[in-house]
Amino acid sequence: MRHQHDHDFEHDVEGFATVLAGELPGHWTVDHREHANRAEQMNRAGAVWDMDTVADAIARHPLGHDAILARDDGTRLYVTGRPSHEDDFLVAAIAPPLPPAAFEGVREPDGVVVPADPFAAADAVATGLLPRYEAALAQVQDNAARLNSRTPVTLTWVGPDLHATADVSEAVRTVLTEHGFVPSDTGHTFVLNGDDTALQAQAVRAVGARLATHGTHLALRHPAPRTGPDTATATPVRHNRPAARVR
Repeated sequence: MRHQHDHDFEHDVEGFATVLAGELPGHWTVDHREHANRAEQMNRAGAVWDMDTVADAIARHPLGHDAILARDDGTRLYVTGRPSHEDDFLVAAIAPPLPPAAFEGVREPDGVVVPADPFAAADAVATGLLPRYEAALAQVQDNAARLNSRTPVTLTWVGPDLHATADVSEAVRTVLTEHGFVPSDTGHTFVLNGDDTALQAQAVRAVGARLATHGTHLALRHPAPRTGPDTATATPVRHNRPAARVR
């Protein structure tokens, strides 16, 4: 339900965001922050899901402060003032924490410019931004589910070395070779030398981090132990000796 107000929300990001949260569908919390420098601003806005007006404002202007609205279902919105437009605010969705590969081919649900009237702003967000966000979210979640079903890249210990099968995508091969894996003589595997265990461990961590961006992961395993020969006691061979002569 709308309530009349006589508050001037120009420059008041916290007050605007608080009233906006109360007008949107669902239950929202508001986290308002002031920023001492641009680094704090960029850390706060790093996941804003926008490639238009909101992203441009974040990248080019010191905004001073902002607010993040969070709903019970995990939806989050970024709210800040619009630079050089005191009677406007910017509202954008925040991307979910999923692998970058899940966002490939998905258009950003770009944010909106809204007036300093939180009631009119709520209409714009509820009828424009949130439906775009929900459609994009469904796409990236579907992509993430497909990525999670991919077979992991398995590294197998062979002595001190690590072997990865060569039966992987070109992107994975590039990741492996960029971090020290070389094709084996047979060409069936990529090998990471184990002469320097510290460098080897560093390379494995780096490969794991890179593969995560492609929606897959590493699996380390030791080769199955060889079954040794039958250890049953052998029957000793008896040699026939000539009978002793009796004098």
